[in-house]
Amino acid sequence: MLLRLLVLLLMWSGLSSALALTPELAGRIAAGESDERIAALGEAVAGGDAALQPFLQALLADEVKVAGGKAYIVRDGRAVEAASGAAATLPADAEDVVNNNRLRGELESALAALGLFSPDLAVRRKAVADLRGAADEAKLGLIEKALVAETDAGLKAALGQLRAAVLITSADRAKRLAAARLVAESADPSTRSLLLERLAPTAETDPEVRAALQASLDAVQGRLAWGERLGVLFTGISLGSILLLVALGLAITYGLMGVINMAHGELMMIGAYATWLVQNVFRQWLPGAFDWYIVAAIPASFLAAALVGAALERSVIRWLYGRPLETLLATWGISLILMQTVRSLFGAQNVAVENPSWLSGGVQVLPNLTLPYNRLAILVFAALVLLGMALLISRTRLGLFVRGVTQNRRMARCVGVNTARVDTYAFALGAGIAGLAGCALSQVGNVGPDLGQGYIVDAFMVVVLGGVGQLAGTVYAGLGLGILNKLLEGWQGAVLAKIMVLVFIVVFIQKRPQGLFAMKGRSAEA
Repeated sequence: MLLRLLVLLLMWSGLSSALALTPELAGRIAAGESDERIAALGEAVAGGDAALQPFLQALLADEVKVAGGKAYIVRDGRAVEAASGAAATLPADAEDVVNNNRLRGELESALAALGLFSPDLAVRRKAVADLRGAADEAKLGLIEKALVAETDAGLKAALGQLRAAVLITSADRAKRLAAARLVAESADPSTRSLLLERLAPTAETDPEVRAALQASLDAVQGRLAWGERLGVLFTGISLGSILLLVALGLAITYGLMGVINMAHGELMMIGAYATWLVQNVFRQWLPGAFDWYIVAAIPASFLAAALVGAALERSVIRWLYGRPLETLLATWGISLILMQTVRSLFGAQNVAVENPSWLSGGVQVLPNLTLPYNRLAILVFAALVLLGMALLISRTRLGLFVRGVTQNRRMARCVGVNTARVDTYAFALGAGIAGLAGCALSQVGNVGPDLGQGYIVDAFMVVVLGGVGQLAGTVYAGLGLGILNKLLEGWQGAVLAKIMVLVFIVVFIQKRPQGLFAMKGRSAEA
């Protein structure tokens, strides 16, 4: 390690002695035509003077003035010479340096190139990422020296690919040919874009180089295809987990109780708005704990939706059991009332729900595949809600009563079960789970009065396809429909994909009316 550090220091000293940042060079970078300034910037970057980095940062911050061919950094009312850093008196005729978008891009690229020699691995990795698609032959010397000094194997390979991407535009045919063959080992999407650009009719005219570019493009696309396939699969599973959360509440209200609840989507909306309200409370009263507002929002969204559901069951739905058409019409009317109530209270526009910092970003699995943390969290959340539901239905007294009332309401009443209370508890539970679905949806999409309308039909399809009253069927149907929908979207587009999924379900139900899992026992014979 000591030997490597000595080599790096010697390399830097050689660079500095070869071409230091002189006052004349700093003035050329700060003033003149754009092409001239960019050429001077390339000379300075090739020299790699330590004074160049603060000078470039000052240029990007609009803290540089120029007078008499010299550049000055002016910060907090004090002026220093850009090249030496020595204190100076700012001339009266000094003018501000103006950087257009092109120059700003070149300055940012130059800063990234200087970051290749940082002792911090994360900074060097970011520098390589920033240089992709922006590196040119002016930075080739720095890239090659960084390649020699780099000790991290993964970053060294990335630097090699970056060097090849620069050489692929070289005027030397042999260099272009060698680089075209070397980039075939890349798995970065920017490499594919570069190869497509070089394969344009006016970009590369040599037949042998074009053949090598095409072979490399085929290899890179084949490698990237796996990331795209896995991305579609993950997106489908993510959509399936959301459908599962939405359909779990319906699995109780429709699957177990036989109530066609068209207001289920609005119960989700109530859960999402409860999350928004909790977020605002934390932002105003507990800003230091804002990142944990979601922990308080989960029970709040459940309770808010469960209370509304219990009120609906006691006031309207309890009088409509066994009358599906009347239930459908009544709950549809309730859904309109709930949407209008929310519009009156919170406005018709969508409200912003912010992700906590620990749910922002994602984990990069492949160069073209990043798994967002919020989507991963919803997968885990859906699994936990499903586990809790299964345990509640199969292992608790309430679950026993719900199953008993579902299978034989009269017999349950005969043995002393208060069926009216069980109905209220079960409907409130289904509504509360819809509220949890709304809480989860608030982390990945917009929250507005129409939130539930986009999921209610899909949720009913999941319950019917999986089998009425079957939690296992709901799981398989939710995940299966999510993956199928995303696969068809990539093939035929979103609209046709929806139509094809609906046709598939209609045909499936015609052949198997009981769904994937048929209900067993006396309830199936009734």
